[in-house]
Amino acid sequence: MSNTVKVFIAAIIVAACLSPFASSFPDGLEKVAKDKGFLDKGEGKEIISSPIPDYALPGVHNEGLATSTAGVLGTVLTFGAAYGLGKLVRKKGN
Repeated sequence: MSNTVKVFIAAIIVAACLSPFASSFPDGLEKVAKDKGFLDKGEGKEIISSPIPDYALPGVHNEGLATSTAGVLGTVLTFGAAYGLGKLVRKKGN
């Protein structure tokens, strides 16, 4: 098994196990928007709707499972994008 596959599997395990323990507090930008009073002005004005809103997979009714699944899906998509980009920029013959 290659090192890339080992890292990928480890990342999926970490995402699945630790995602449910993510902070429920808003991120920095959201907190500033709330503190300055303009958070509501941006609500409902999204250009593109999120496929995984609030880091929870829609349709999964168990909150912990929804968050964990979103973490795994995000990890898989990130690894896939990085792998694809690496294939594109890699020199031929390497």
